[in-house]
Amino acid sequence: MYKINFNQPVHIHFIGIGGISMSGLAELLHSKGFKVSGSDAKNSKITNHLSNLGIQISYGQSAANITDDIDVAVFTAAVKADNPEYQAVLEHNIPLLDRAELLGQIMLHYKDAIGISGTHGKTTTTSMISLMLIEGGFDPTVSVGGILDNIEGNIRIGESEHFIVESCEYTNSFLKFNPVNEIILNIEADHLDFFKDLDDVRHSFRLFAEKVPSHGNLIINASIPDYEDLVKDLPCHVITYNVVTSDDDQDALYKADYTASNITYDDHGCGNYDLYYKGEFIDHIALGVIGIHNISNSVAAAALALTLGVSIEAIKKALKSFVGTERRFEYKGNVGGVNIFDDYAHHPTEIDATLSAAKRYPHNEIWCVFQPHTYTRTKSLLNEFAEALSHSDHIVLADIYAAREKNPGDISSRDLQKKLQELGKNTYYFPSFDEIENFLLQNCTNGDLLITMGAGDIVNIGESLLGK
Repeated sequence: MYKINFNQPVHIHFIGIGGISMSGLAELLHSKGFKVSGSDAKNSKITNHLSNLGIQISYGQSAANITDDIDVAVFTAAVKADNPEYQAVLEHNIPLLDRAELLGQIMLHYKDAIGISGTHGKTTTTSMISLMLIEGGFDPTVSVGGILDNIEGNIRIGESEHFIVESCEYTNSFLKFNPVNEIILNIEADHLDFFKDLDDVRHSFRLFAEKVPSHGNLIINASIPDYEDLVKDLPCHVITYNVVTSDDDQDALYKADYTASNITYDDHGCGNYDLYYKGEFIDHIALGVIGIHNISNSVAAAALALTLGVSIEAIKKALKSFVGTERRFEYKGNVGGVNIFDDYAHHPTEIDATLSAAKRYPHNEIWCVFQPHTYTRTKSLLNEFAEALSHSDHIVLADIYAAREKNPGDISSRDLQKKLQELGKNTYYFPSFDEIENFLLQNCTNGDLLITMGAGDIVNIGESLLGK
C-alpha cells in the first residue's frame, strides 16, 4: 500500500473531491504542501472553497483528468469500478488509496489521534470535543462529517499533536484508522446492507477498540448492553460514562466513571445537568443544544477532554457555545408562524431522540416530513421506524431515498404509512416534493413545528417553503 509522507509532499488526486470528508482531507494535505487536484460531478460551496485555495478541480469525471504527474489517487466507496477516472488510474499504474486508508495514514502523523465512533452522535460529539480542545488552547486538527459553524466548515487545521476524526463503522472503514484515544457512543443494528446482524456490528466495534494502544484511552458508554465484552482484556485505559435519569436510583452514580445527573431543560429544550466523576460532583453543565441524547454525547466528550487535561471551565464554555452542526435539529426559519427545522436522523433511535427533544421546544403540533434512507434499512427496521415516527403529531412520508441501492421492489414508503396508520397516526404519503410542499402549506398552522428528516435531499422541502 502507498504510504503518505508529510515530509515528502507529492501530487495527490481525489476522485470525488467534493464529499464532506474527501474535501477536508484535500484541504489538509494542501496545507501540508501537497499538490492536490480532484474531480466532482458538479460545483458546490465546498468545491468553490477548495478552488479558492488553489486546488485544481475538474467537473465531470473523465479519463483525461488523470495525468502522468499524479503520484497517488484517492477514491470513496461511491466510486465504482467502471468509473472512467478509476479505470485511467489503473491503466497509468498510479497507486490507489481509499478514503479510509488515507485518513488512517494521516492519523499516524499525530501523537494524539482521536477517533469518535458510534451508531449515532458521531458528528455532534466530534464537534463538542473539538470545541473543548480549541477553547482549552490545544489547537487541534479536526475532521468532522458535517459543517460546524464554530470552525467555519468541516475541517480545522491546527498546529498541535491532536487530530480529532469522526470514525464511521460502515464497510468497516474505521478499522483502517489509527486512534490513540477513542470514544464509543453506542452500538445498534444499522448498515445491514453490509453487516449481517447486531453481533456482526459489535464485533467490528470490538476490533476498533482493540486498535487503542496501551498508553491510550477508550471512553465507552456503560449503557451499551454487555459493554464489558467489548473492553475485556484491552491493554488501554477504559473509562465509562452514563446518564442518570430520575427513574434511576442514586447507586447509578457509581456505575460509571463519569455521569450526568439532576437533569433539567430550559424553555427551548436545552439540557442542564450536574457532572460527576466516581460519584463526586465536578460542576454544573449547561448545553446549547436540545435533548437527552446530546446530554449523553456531551458527557462522553467531557470525559475525554478532562482525561486530556482540558479545564472544566473550557469544557463548560465550549458546551454552552455549541449550538449544533448543519442538519442536526438545525433551525431553518419561520414561514406563516411555523418554525421549520431540519435533521439528518435516518435510524429509528435517532428519530426517537430528535422527536423527543422537539417536544420540549415551544410548539402547538409537530409535523415530521420523513424521507426513509435506503431500502435495506427501511425493510429491516420497518416496525421500529413506525414506532419512532409515532411520536410526531403528523407524519408526511416521501419516497425512499435509494442512495447506493437499487429498488428491490418489495418495500416502499407506503409500507411504512400502513404501519403508522395501524398505530393510529395521521400519516400521509406523496410521491413528489411539490405535492408535499402544497400539502404542508395548506395544513400547517401558526405555532406548529415542522421538521424535515432524513439523510437524503429532504432538506430541500423546508428550504423551498422558506424561499431559499
